[in-house]
Order: sequence, then structure tokens, then C-alpha cells
Amino acid sequence: MNKTTPIRSTLTYIALAVITILMLLPFVWVFFGSFKTQAEFFSDPGAWFPKSFQVQNYVGLFTDGGFGGYMLNSIVVSAIVVVCNVLFSSMAGYALAKLRFRGRAVIFPLVIASMIVPYVALFVPQFVIVVQMGLVNTLMAIALPLLVMPLSVFIMRQFAHGVPFELLEAARLDGAGEPRIFFRVFLPLTGPGLATVAILSFLSSWNNFLWPLVVAQSQDVYTAPVGLAVASQASNTIAFGVLLAGAMVVLLPILILFLFLQKYFIQGVAATGLK
Repeated sequence: MNKTTPIRSTLTYIALAVITILMLLPFVWVFFGSFKTQAEFFSDPGAWFPKSFQVQNYVGLFTDGGFGGYMLNSIVVSAIVVVCNVLFSSMAGYALAKLRFRGRAVIFPLVIASMIVPYVALFVPQFVIVVQMGLVNTLMAIALPLLVMPLSVFIMRQFAHGVPFELLEAARLDGAGEPRIFFRVFLPLTGPGLATVAILSFLSSWNNFLWPLVVAQSQDVYTAPVGLAVASQASNTIAFGVLLAGAMVVLLPILILFLFLQKYFIQGVAATGLK
């Protein structure tokens, strides 16, 4: 056995621990900062711990800032985006990998090419389309550009290649149609891919700031990131404690979703990278 192996393993774990701590430090500072008063931020901005833990930032966020409505809007938009991405990207991935039709060799390169287009470059045409559809200042307008993401289609196509053709052919010989094969055979075999698409589409929707800011014309339609910027404004100054409290509240659904789906997400990322 190589004697240097334990040393390398130890150094690797130490390096990973240091990197983990460095990545967690900003979140720790935000957590403790959410309990500080405004006066503490001005008297000692770099202090890690508050002099006394105060929850008025969280209370004011929902009572004075109306953050509950913004969170509800984000939940609705993210739910629409996740459901549509899981369903439609799975259909597209299944068709591109398992079905034979004219133009298939052209469609997938176009999907890949669309992934390199900068998101902000699409703002003007997307806004014009939303205006022509009469959807300005609606939650559907916020969700519309993310209903089917090219990355989701790519991930599901990669997973579709891992589903044996023999299973699909056996289902066809038994008289099953393509919809039944898709829902009863294909989807159950692509659980990690579905979880990966769900998490990535949720993150894209939940953290989206610029597009909701452009298309939402009233505060009733603001999502959490936009509403947080509004709720943290007080008398032409930034309420830092409220801002950090809102950041912790916005982060909570992401942590919950990842904790429930992390096993499948890791499997999905690993499998997509190998294929």
C-alpha cells in the first residue's frame, strides 16, 4: 500500500474543510446580521455578532414590508416553472433521444446553441411578446420565459439515452401508445434527471430579479427578490437588518428543496456529466 495515500487523503479533507468554511462564512455573517439593529450596522459594520438578538427585522419584513405577498408570488411562479420544465423538457428529451422524426438532427443543435445566448439579450423581444399577448404585470408574464429551459431539455435528453430501447419496444409490442410509454415507463426511470431539472428550474425562477423587475408594473406582482429590494428601503436609506432578514427567508425554500432532493440531484449531475 502506498504510504503517501493517507497523507494525500488527509490533506484533501483539510483543503475541502477550509473551502467549505470559507464558503459558509458569508452565510453565517448574513444570519447573525439579520438580528442586528440599524444602529449596530452604523456603529460597527464589521461585527460578526449582534449585541442582542432582535427579531424585529423579521417581524417588520412581513408586517411593514408586505413580504408575505412577495413570497407567495415567488412560490406561484416557481411552481409553474418547475412543473412546466419537468413535463415539457421530459417530453422534448424523450422525443429527441427515442423517436425518429424529420429534423431531429437540426433541433438538438439549435437547443444547444440557445444555451449560449446571453439572457439579457432576450429582454427586449421577450418584453415585446409579453406586451402583444397582454400579459404585462401578471405572474404568468414572469414565468413565461422560463417555462422550458434549454438546459432542462439537454439534461433530460442525456437521461433518455440511458433508458434501454428494449423496454420501450416491449411496451409497444404490448400495445402501449407513446403517451403511456412516456408516463409509465420513461418517467419512472429518470428520477435523478427530473430532480435535477426541478432544482435548477426552481433556482432560475426563485432567484430571478431583472425580468420580474422589468415586467412587473405594480408591487402586487413583485416576486421575493424584487420585493426584498423594496421592503429594505426606509427613508431613502437601506435597512440593512431587514435586507439580511429577507435574504435568510428567501434562502430557506432553496435549502429545504435541496435537502429533500440532494441525493437525486447529485446522481443527476454525475450521470449527465458521464454521458
